[in-house]
Order: sequence, then C-alpha cells, then structure tokens
Amino acid sequence: MKKHNFIFLFFVIFFSAEKLVAQNKLSLKEAVTIAIQNSYDIKLMENNVTIAKNNNNYGVAGGLPSVTATGNNNNTLTTINQTFPDPSRNTSRPGVDGSTLNGGLSATMILFNGYRIAATKERLASIEKQTTATLQTQMLNTTSTVMQQYYNVIRQVAFLKTIEKSIEASEQRLSIVKTRQTVGTANQADVLQSSLDLNALLQAKQNQLVILEQVKADLYNSMVIPSNSNYIFTDSIQVDSKISLAEVESKIKEHPMLQSAQQLINVNQFLEKETRALTYPTLRANGGYNYNSNKSTAGFILVNESYGPFLGLNLSIPIYAGSTSKRAYKNAQINTVSAKLQYDNTVQDLATELYKTYQNYQNSLKQTPIEIQNYEMSEALLTLVMERFKLGQATIVDVKQAQQSFETAGFRLTSLKFTAKIAEIELKRMSNQLAF
Repeated sequence: MKKHNFIFLFFVIFFSAEKLVAQNKLSLKEAVTIAIQNSYDIKLMENNVTIAKNNNNYGVAGGLPSVTATGNNNNTLTTINQTFPDPSRNTSRPGVDGSTLNGGLSATMILFNGYRIAATKERLASIEKQTTATLQTQMLNTTSTVMQQYYNVIRQVAFLKTIEKSIEASEQRLSIVKTRQTVGTANQADVLQSSLDLNALLQAKQNQLVILEQVKADLYNSMVIPSNSNYIFTDSIQVDSKISLAEVESKIKEHPMLQSAQQLINVNQFLEKETRALTYPTLRANGGYNYNSNKSTAGFILVNESYGPFLGLNLSIPIYAGSTSKRAYKNAQINTVSAKLQYDNTVQDLATELYKTYQNYQNSLKQTPIEIQNYEMSEALLTLVMERFKLGQATIVDVKQAQQSFETAGFRLTSLKFTAKIAEIELKRMSNQLAF
C-alpha cells in the first residue's frame, strides 16, 4: 500500500513539475519582441522596403547607358539565273549555298531630357523613405496592440482574483451557517441562500476563466504563436502619470505616419517635374560596333563584308501629342495638392485624437486615488463584516452587500488603471514615444 502511495506521489510531482516548466514567464518586453519578429504585417512591409531600395537606382531612373548585343545568321539555298550583255558571263545554277551573318554591339545613353532622370531618381528615393516610414508605423502599431492586449490579460487576471477572494468569503460564510445549523441557531433558508450565492460566484469565476483564455488567445495571435501557449504574465499595470499635453503635442510631427504623408507629397512633386520634362527635347548618344558578312558560292558577289564602329547623336523634339503632356502635368499638380490636403487632414486627426485621449488619461488619473481608497475601504468592510458575522452581530444580507461592494470596487479600480494605461500607450504611440 505504501509502495502504491509512493508511486502515485511520484507521478503527481513529476507532472506538476512538467506543467511548471511548460508555463514560461512572459514579460511585456518579451511579448513585444516576439510579436515584432513574427508579425506577418511587418514582414510584408519589410518586403516593400526591400523592393523600394532595389528600385532606388540610377539605372531604374534611366540615368545609365543601355547596352545591347545582337547577332543573326541566315543560311540560304537558292537558284541563280543571271544574264549579262556578254553571254559568257551568264550564270544559271540551282542549289546555290549562301549565308548572311550580322552582329553588333550598341549602346544608348540619354544626355538630356529636361532633368527627368534626376526627378525620377529623387522620386524613387522618396518612395524608399515613405515605405520605411510605413514600416515604422506598422511596428509602432503592432507594439501598441500587443501592449494593450498584454495589459488586458493582466486586467482579466485581476478580475479573476477579485472573484476568487469573494468566493473565499462565501465559502467561509457557508461554513459558518452550516455550523450554526448544527447547533440550531440557523435555518435551512440561510444554508440555501449561502449555497446559491457561492454557486453564482463559482459560475462567475468559470465565465471569467473563459474570458481570460480568450484575451490570451488574442495576444498570442498578435505574437503569431499557438493559441494554446501557456505563459505566466509577470508585469503589472503601472501608469506613467507625468505625461503633459504640451510634450506629446510637440512630438506629434515626429510620428512616422506623418513622415510617410510628407514623402507622398515629395513623390507627387517629383512626378510634376517628370511630366513637365516630357515637353522638353531629348538628346541621346548612340555608339557601338557592327559586323555584316554575306557569302555565296555563285553569283556576281561571292563575299561581301563590312564592319566597324559607329557614333552618333539623336535629338527628338516633342511638337504635338494631343496635349497629353500638358494634361499629365496638370493632373500631377492636382495630385500634389491632394497629398498636401491628406497630410493636413492626418495632422488634424492625430491632434484631435491625441487631445481626446489626453482627457481620458487625465480623468483616469484623477479618479484613481479615490478608487484606491474605495477599494481599501471595501476590503476592510468585508473583513469587518465577516468578523461580526462570526460573532452573530451581522446578517447574511450584510455579508452579501459587503461582498458586492468589494467586487464592484475591485472591478472599478482595475478598469480605471487599465483605462489610464491604454490612454498612456495611445499618447506615446501618437507622439512616437512608445517604449517597453
């Protein structure tokens, strides 16, 4: 019998240790780092940045020579019938072999096209900066999302602890009532009511456990890890209470979203220059080397070869093309105006959202000290009422009301801290000061 008990105890300890090992600790910094490394959205944006860097090149802009090598070899089988004034020179021969060999190396380079190449190169550089700013915005948003979801898990854990503490009070109350029933100082109604209240709290705990697993799954999804991962969350909700409105407003223009919008303006301005350049002449330099060879086994010319270098200039002047260039330039100007309007609209939206968030932040900070007092008083009240209940100086209704006050105060305090923390995260995100 003792041997079986020992084996049972061994397996309990083994599996308990295995479970503890599986429950790795997860700090906020680790959660954000994992999310940034695994995020599909960030990886897609990184690919866009890589493409933009590849395109930011003078060759793509048209500023480098275009070199082409060509070759052609044709073999023929023909019938020749040639008649001359001197009949002795007449030739009539079927199945004559012949070959034509052509080859060459040519290079073309634009010398001038209204500075369009320079404008295109600047536009490609602005596109690279824009995609980089968009990547930074995505990383900022991912960090913000993970931080909010992480603290939401902490909030739900705090809710669960409040319910569990109230369950402890209900279990104690039920135990006291049952003891009193055995000595005849409590009736069955008190036992039933205490049991109902305890069962309601047990159901509330079960529902809270489901909510906790769901918010964990949301966080794990943002981290791109399995939803059934098992982590212990180590951080707590600590609010930075020293953020000033003037400080975040002064930093708002450093937000990568606005930098991306500014680069969009630059892109459209360079497109203006590119379309404007379509109305200017284009001067190209051409050079290369040609080789031509014609051979025939019969006929007037048996071998004809020519080869050598060449060099030239080509000038094209646009005169009329249905006013397409002028219309394209006008459209480019309109797009630039639209990009500026979009930038101003983004600034306005950010400033408004920042102001509203700051109001929530300040309101939460002002209410927190009062809620802390309420929570401490409700906790002390619950302890006091339970002591009085043990002595028969308080009723079941008194205990239940004290429990409800404790639960409400606990939920309110946790929600208030969470609201303040979310506002803090958003303020720092919008002012590009988010750190973890």
